[in-house]
Amino acid sequence: MKLKKPSFWDLPKPNFLSYLLIPFSLPIILRNFLFQFLKKKKSLNIKTICVGNIYLGGTGKTPLTIKISEILNKLDIQVATIKKNYSNQKDEQLLLKQKTSLIIVDSRKEAINQGVNEKYEVLLFDDGLQETKIDYDIKLVCFKSKNWIGNGQLLPAGPMREKISSLKKFDAVFLNGKSANFEKIEDQIKKINLDIKIFKTFYKIPNIQKYNLESKYLIFSGIGNPSDFKDILLENKFDVVREMVFPDHFEYSLNDLEKIQNTARNEGLKIITTEKDFMKIPEKFKKEINFLTIDLVIQDEKKLIELLTK
Repeated sequence: MKLKKPSFWDLPKPNFLSYLLIPFSLPIILRNFLFQFLKKKKSLNIKTICVGNIYLGGTGKTPLTIKISEILNKLDIQVATIKKNYSNQKDEQLLLKQKTSLIIVDSRKEAINQGVNEKYEVLLFDDGLQETKIDYDIKLVCFKSKNWIGNGQLLPAGPMREKISSLKKFDAVFLNGKSANFEKIEDQIKKINLDIKIFKTFYKIPNIQKYNLESKYLIFSGIGNPSDFKDILLENKFDVVREMVFPDHFEYSLNDLEKIQNTARNEGLKIITTEKDFMKIPEKFKKEINFLTIDLVIQDEKKLIELLTK
């Protein structure tokens, strides 16, 4: 059974329940302590970039991976994206396969050999900042600006895989979405790593005209931060009447999809979901379900190109 992210993770400070769970963070603390002593190796035969997170789930790393792949392709650099073969992440694999040259592997180290054999110049890893064997040439870490680091605690007391102090070992931070606290977040980042590059990103709907904004909508999603999906719809004047939220990477049963469909029919609503969720839906349901196409926009993209090509 998949669980939804606990709401107390994203409180500004730890609450009582969070403090109760801190002793259960000991395995993460021990792993992170030992992690710093591991001897990881950079490949001499191919360049590697990792797009990952230290906040668990829903930080926008897959859209950023796709965007970087597009940038490198425009620069005539032969790039493959790498995804480790997790059975519960088929949705991300399908999305990457559609939009990039994807290699799916059981171990990321195996991807290095495959990439060299297939004569790629760059391997772009979607996830893997906690990898124990590879020292990437460029390490990029993603956050949602709205949530930032939540209560700042390690799993399961909070949403963090590593403490925020680990920013000292990364090359760039990507802050996705709007936030009134940008300056405060940037100051916090720079106190940890003065040399780290900071990029702001946001989503736009490239083909807004294809959607009927006079209609009323039922929306559903099984992603890390479903509020982001709803927010972009509301910002673009969609009339969202009903929302159905499922756990991240949720595998929809026929019963789930029939319930969504019947609810929309009974209430006279059109259905819209995320592109990632749409990938998992059987063909027979797709006639009544639309998906939202989004593009990732990176402010100061030229600065990112300089980082990638240096």
